[in-house]
Amino acid sequence: MIASLATAATGSSSTAGTESTNNLNEAQDRFLKLLVTQMKNQDPMNPMDNAAVTTQMAQISTVSGIAQLNDTLKSLLGQGSGAQALQGAALAGHQVLVPGNALELASSAGGASSVASAGFELAAAADRVTLTVQDSAGRTLKQSELGAQSAGVHAITWDGLTTSGERAADGRYTFKIDAVAANKALPVTALALGRVNGVSPGGSGLQLDLGALGLRAYSDVKRIQ
Repeated sequence: MIASLATAATGSSSTAGTESTNNLNEAQDRFLKLLVTQMKNQDPMNPMDNAAVTTQMAQISTVSGIAQLNDTLKSLLGQGSGAQALQGAALAGHQVLVPGNALELASSAGGASSVASAGFELAAAADRVTLTVQDSAGRTLKQSELGAQSAGVHAITWDGLTTSGERAADGRYTFKIDAVAANKALPVTALALGRVNGVSPGGSGLQLDLGALGLRAYSDVKRIQ
């Protein structure tokens, strides 16, 4: 009888503990009152085993500890979300690199030249890295050798000049990065550059408004320019 009593009370406490600490304490009180009542009315010829009572008390204590740990973790996660929100707000107006292959060519302040910036991330060091810029139809406009590169995030720029030396019109282009080490292709992630216009909370975490690049998760940011 003591086993079934503890099991019921423990299950109740576990569920209540996820809702609030007060409900968990109430469940513990109910368990102890039931246990005392049962001990008062036990058969004198067949008393409860002390070891069984101790085991049941340990179980209810364990449930209490787990519930308190869950509450602590929730509090820490809440604090982490608040810190992330502050960090995200500080990004407003800054440019960031996020996964993507968009390349925006725009004239400089004086209008004398155009430049497009982006980046890439290497999982390992590469012997040779090649940048290829393409137009909306997929035609190659420029291909540049970037040489050997270390593992990590790297920034790149395109001056808007094609292979023939002509200046490309301002607008959106795409690019790809090929990396090789010991004559074997390496995994590489293209990174697009976007300006943070605003920050908003989302179901999966903080969201950054990067304009033409759309909404991106705060965790997508590889580098702040």
